Amino acid sequence: MFHKIGHIKATVRTYLKRLKKMIKALVLFCLCFVPLIGVFAVETDEILSAMEGDSFTLRTGLTEIQKEDEIEWRFGLSRTRITRIASGNITTYNDEKFRDRLRLEKQTGDLTVTNITNEHNGVYQLSIIIKNKKSTKRFTVNVYAAVPIPVIYSDTLQCAISAERSSRIFLCSVLNVSHVSLSWYKGNSLLSNISVSDLSISLSLPLEVEYQDDNTYSCMVNNPVSTQTKHLDITQHCQIYSDCDLCFDFPEAVIRLVVTALISVAAVSAVVLLINDIRRFGGTQAMKR
Repeated sequence: MFHKIGHIKATVRTYLKRLKKMIKALVLFCLCFVPLIGVFAVETDEILSAMEGDSFTLRTGLTEIQKEDEIEWRFGLSRTRITRIASGNITTYNDEKFRDRLRLEKQTGDLTVTNITNEHNGVYQLSIIIKNKKSTKRFTVNVYAAVPIPVIYSDTLQCAISAERSSRIFLCSVLNVSHVSLSWYKGNSLLSNISVSDLSISLSLPLEVEYQDDNTYSCMVNNPVSTQTKHLDITQHCQIYSDCDLCFDFPEAVIRLVVTALISVAAVSAVVLLINDIRRFGGTQAMKR
């Protein structure tokens, strides 16, 4: 009896060891090959950048297509067929995104897409069949909007200075942008920058400048296909007064306006009361007579 139990235990241990080895082999397989599968899925041979409204051309690398050769272009993750050359004839398929936008070079098979929009972002797959041998090539096309001119403004509503302040802060901003970088430059030297991708948002980047600073500053916004620059002119954003009677901050200006208004109202009220008293006094004297 005890002999049978020992034999069963030994058999179980043997199976457990084999199971562990199988699990290790499976884990090793996943670690080695699963990443490669992902890489092959997104691998491209060329990456191009283009601006909305412009065009781009994808080249096959061929100099002349023979009549028996075949060229085919597909687009997107679903690899939708968009155009092909077979037996010397060009066929363009009905895809709304590419309607009236495709130009296929009959001699080389080069594909040109015109008047592009954000819809034309993605992977284009080229298939070439020459003498029954097939080769493929993938192109990743990134379409960007033209960047706007950045706007520079001061951090306060009043530009008069006070004795307590020796510098001011300027903000460089762009609205509703994506895939851009916003930067401040002092001459040709980069001072600071911020970047954003994917989402369409608004960006602002601050810069502190001393009042007596006579260096040249500029704000630049750019993406892979366009660049816009705005130069900082401190004299346009802040008029510096030498007479300190004119130097006050925005809160102080509001207080002065309120006090002035109250004094004016009080003065008008006093005049009205005085006139009424004079009239009342005149009426009393007339009744006594």
